[in-house]
Amino acid sequence: MIAIIDYGVGNLFSLRSSLKHIGVDAIVTGNIDDIRSAERLILPGVGAFEDAIKKLRSCKLDIVIKEEVAKGKPLLGICLGMQMLFEQSYEYGVHEGLGLIPGRVIPISDALTSPLKIPHIGWNALSLKQSGGRLLKHLNPGDHVYFVHSYYASDCDQYVIATTEYGATLTAAVERGNVFGCQFHPEKSGDVGLSILRSFCTMEDSYEDISCN
Repeated sequence: MIAIIDYGVGNLFSLRSSLKHIGVDAIVTGNIDDIRSAERLILPGVGAFEDAIKKLRSCKLDIVIKEEVAKGKPLLGICLGMQMLFEQSYEYGVHEGLGLIPGRVIPISDALTSPLKIPHIGWNALSLKQSGGRLLKHLNPGDHVYFVHSYYASDCDQYVIATTEYGATLTAAVERGNVFGCQFHPEKSGDVGLSILRSFCTMEDSYEDISCN
């Protein structure tokens, strides 16, 4: 069973519908016992980093997530959920993330060499790194996915499994042990997105000690 973590932020029911479409049992929950009993976790999110991480911590779900990840449970962060996996975000100040993947989240505008509309919204092609890791192993270079974001993960090259181009090379997906992240929305990315969700739900568990200091 997959637990889609509900902390008041995210497109939760669209994600659950996508999982149902591929035959995966999932619940939308903020209940700690449900999260502990789930086989895998998905952390969605939209909106502002500071607000989202505060809501997560107010429910003490940050502690539960870290504990379950340390046990080897697979975790997938989506969009803002991926950004919260990192150490810090520089969205309207400096905010501490979950620290499950080294790196920081910075404005796309800082990386642009030519003026483009922010936020970055729409379909963009993926460039696969490390053969797409385990999460994207069934994708082909150039497959398109759907993005909605103004910030992106930086200083995390070791863990990047896909990038996209939008006036600069931006981190699109990451993987570290049993922790995965997609800056784009798999649940809005058609057959490609369903393939990614299927890979996450069916891959063999892989434990790596990524506990935080």
